[in-house]
Formats: sequence, structure tokens, C-alpha cells
Amino acid sequence: MSTVADGMRIDWDVPITMDDGVVLRADIFRPVEPGEYATIMSMGPYAKGLSFQEGYPGNWNRMIEAYPEIAEGTTNKYQNWELVDPEKWVPDGYVCVRIDSRGAGRSHGHLDPFSPRETKDFYECIEWAATQEWSNGRIGLLGISYYAINQWQVAGLRPPHLAAICVWEGSADYYREMSRHGGILCEFLGSWFQRQVVRVQHGTGERGPRSPVTGELAAGPETLSEEELAANRINPGQDILDRPLDGDYYRDRSPDFSKITVPLLSSGNWGGQGLHPRGNLEGYLAVPSEQKWLEMHGDTHFSPFYTDHGIALQKRFFGHFLRDEDTGWTQQPPVELQVRHPGEKFVQRSENEWPLRRTRWTKYYLDPDGQALGTTPSSGADLSYETTGDGLTFLTPPLTDELEITGPVAAHLTLSSDTTDADVFLALRVFDPDGEEVTFIGSNDPSVPVGLGWLRASHRKLDTQRSLPHRPWHSHDEIWPLEPGVPVELDVEIWPTCIVVPAGYRIGLTVRGRDYENEGVMLPGAMYPMKGTGPFLHGNAQDRPAAIFGGVNTLHFTGGVAPYLLLPVIPG
Repeated sequence: MSTVADGMRIDWDVPITMDDGVVLRADIFRPVEPGEYATIMSMGPYAKGLSFQEGYPGNWNRMIEAYPEIAEGTTNKYQNWELVDPEKWVPDGYVCVRIDSRGAGRSHGHLDPFSPRETKDFYECIEWAATQEWSNGRIGLLGISYYAINQWQVAGLRPPHLAAICVWEGSADYYREMSRHGGILCEFLGSWFQRQVVRVQHGTGERGPRSPVTGELAAGPETLSEEELAANRINPGQDILDRPLDGDYYRDRSPDFSKITVPLLSSGNWGGQGLHPRGNLEGYLAVPSEQKWLEMHGDTHFSPFYTDHGIALQKRFFGHFLRDEDTGWTQQPPVELQVRHPGEKFVQRSENEWPLRRTRWTKYYLDPDGQALGTTPSSGADLSYETTGDGLTFLTPPLTDELEITGPVAAHLTLSSDTTDADVFLALRVFDPDGEEVTFIGSNDPSVPVGLGWLRASHRKLDTQRSLPHRPWHSHDEIWPLEPGVPVELDVEIWPTCIVVPAGYRIGLTVRGRDYENEGVMLPGAMYPMKGTGPFLHGNAQDRPAAIFGGVNTLHFTGGVAPYLLLPVIPG
């Protein structure tokens, strides 16, 4: 079905047949005038017929309230979760293609997100679009989160007509970033799948939503039984529970960065601790593309993408690579940072590399006497903490001068447990002169700390070839149990961050045996509790049985041991 509306020609439910006969469905928004245009493409499982406003009303309302410009200059009829608004792209001469991935929305097939089969589908869709009469043969990929993650994967297959990718808040390592933080099961993947994907699985039919524009069922015309639907999808929560170690399952769902040579704009969020920023930064560093750029920002998961500033950045990138336009992109710095200050203040700054070459890697030692953080090694009595409690917090004295921390963070601890294992949760924090913690609007939670890190002690084995002092790399390929009461050394990765800490404030490191948690913020229409970590929780009783992870851990300071926090201090 094709129609002309709101200044666009729209082709609904266009069939794209895969090499195994499965038919995927796409909505195509293009200029009314015939011609060959650059294409912005996305493929994912959230149902192209489910409007942003209906599917995620709380997020939509908060975004529009904070940034009214997003709703201006458009009817907003075609808004879709984590995707571009075609009314802001098609008038500039772009074609926007939205594809329901296999088994989702109006596309047939077995629902298996991030699988090699889905990635192959994406490749075939790119090549299909490049041969259409409305295409100039150059395809760009753009979208948030899921629509960013699968860009890494398909770019590694090197579709001939893929011309550029903009990975906006997209994780990459299926084990380390999506499934098991430091080896500890993250409950996000299972809850996300049920909450956001299963509800629009193909075959949900009459039990699912309808497109507010076409009136068609967003999850397909047929309505299957719950048993039929369950038989036609994977169970990612159970899959990762059954696989505590890294291996083929996780590698099949992670990109091979070494094969990505297409022009790249990697755009990450400082406040995305728990899912995305690590992938944006690791991907930027690892891909061998000769044309790659990094942009890091703050605020929510959605707003920076949809604001006038975000769209202008995206159009300058794609205008250059998809249409050979002089957009000024040749003057874009390799790294553009929105440097974060308390109070949701961001200052844009251009850099030449990541991590920043002028970084002063500074060790702040944990001092058991008064639970202090200082630049001189200290020793003293060991400190123990209940793993079900608030743990131990070590604080610097009030800063005499402003201090910027921008880059990867790591901690080196010596720890023992009264059982055969221990889960270590670290929170990098900032406190104001009154002792109140300063939190920030994060991607998926409105009150996140500066940084988070995790490690299961039995997963402490390091890959010495890939580890760096500021970014330990754990192989997660074998279990090294603890002997109760016997200390072991742990190198813990804390995901990269950015904060300018004012004079008079304190920096803190909290070591605990469970997820970081603050008082939280109640948001209308929220999909999960908001207590500082959003949906990235680690409380699965099968993965963390109380008999092993519910006891007492001890930090050791005697015998020449000097635990420390390694901070990337940027000179002023």
C-alpha cells in the first residue's frame, strides 16, 4: 500500500524476502518527487507500527516536556521508539526505511534478537534497498540502542552498499555489557525481552496494538496462541543464566570490530552505566576504519538523539558520506565531548583521541583509618562488610581545587570471603559540601552515580594480552573459586565516565556486595524501579545463591597491600 501524506510518499508493509524464504516487512518514507536518494535504514524488534506515544508514553511526555523543540515542525504521527522522525529527514531528501526484524512486528519468522540469522537479514535488507529505484546506492544506519547495537554486527559483514553507520548509545559485547557484568548475571536482558519485545512478537495480532496511522495490527494480522508464540522465540534470560562463562553463544551475538571499515560516528552517554557507553568507546577504539569519530553526551537515552543539536550532528555526518555534501564534517574533531558538571551542566570540548593523551593516571589509595581516599599508600586493620548491607565508602577530603575525571576507571582490591566466592559492586560517587550525593540524569534512570563497576571474584582471571592498567579485561573462561578467608587480588573495571568535581566536594568509592541504590525517583509510567541503576540489576537467586553471596567480605590492608582507585585526572 502506498500513499502520499504530510509531504512524503509512504510505502507500507513492503515485503523483503530473505534467502530462506522468510518475508520481512518494511515501511518506507520517501520524497514525493521521483529520484535517487540517500537512505537511512533501521531494523529491529519493537514493531514499526507501534507509536512512541502509545508504546512508551512516560518517556515521550518527559522528553517533550524537557525539549519542546522535538515536537515542533512535525505532525509527530510517525514517531517510533528510538528511531528518526521521517518528517524531519524526508524533506531534506532522505529515504527512511524501517524494518521489523524476523519474528517481530509484521515480519514472519523465529524471534531471536542479535542472532547471526538476524544479522544476515540486515545485510540482505541493505543490499535490497540499494537496488531500489528510489535509492542512490548508499545506505546509512541510524537509531538508538537496539538499532545501534545491530549496526556493529552487520557492519562486520561488510555489505557492499553500506556507506556509513551512526551507532547511538549501542553496546557491543553481548557477555560483558548486556548479559553478565564482571561475570555476574544482569537481569536486564530477560526483563527487557518480556517487557518490550514479546508484547509485539509477530502473531500477537489482536492482543497487540494497532498503528495509529494505518489502523493495522502492529504485531501482524494473525493471532496465535501463547503456546505457539513461545515455541517461536528464544528465551534470552534463561540462555544467559545457563551460560555463566563466555563462549560461542556470546561471541555469535557480538561484533568482530576488526572487520568494520565503514565510516563510523560512535555516540555514547556518560550516564548509560550498565549497558551502552562501554561499547561505544571500545568500538571506537577497536574498529580499523580510517574515518571514525566519537561523540559523548549526557541526559536521557532519547533526548540528545531527537534534539535539534543531535539531528544536526547526524545530518552533517550522513550528508557528507551518503551525498557528498559540504556539511563541514571534514572539520569535525575526532572526539567531541560534552564535559559533565554537577547540576546537569555540559560544556562541549573537542579532543584528538580517547583516552585523552594528557590524562594523569592517578592512584587514590583506600585508607582503612577513617575510610579515606588519598594519594599516599596507607595500611591498617582489615575491614569487613556484610554483603547484604551498604558496604564501605571511602572518601577524599574536600577538594581544594576543581578536579576533572574523564576516561576509563579501575580499582585494585585485595579481598576475601567467608565462602567460596564473592560479588563485588563498586560505585564511583561525588558528594557536595553538605555530604549529599550528587547524582545525574542517566540514560535509563534519572539519578545515577558517576560510575559503576562489577566483578565476581571467581572470574578474576585476566587476559594479559588485552588488559590495560586503566581497563582490566577478564577472560571469563574459567572459574577460580575462593578459599574461605584467603585473600585474593582483584582488578575491577569501572566503566568510563566524565565529571568535573568542584572545589569543596568529595570523591567517594563504595565497595559493597549488592547493587548500588539511592532513594530513587518515582516517574509516571516508568517501566521499572528508579533507584540509581535503572533496570540493570543483579539479584537473580539462581545466579547469586545466598549461601555463597550473602555472607561477609573483607578488604585487606595489611602485609604491604595497598588497595587503590585509578582515576583519569585531566589537568586544567
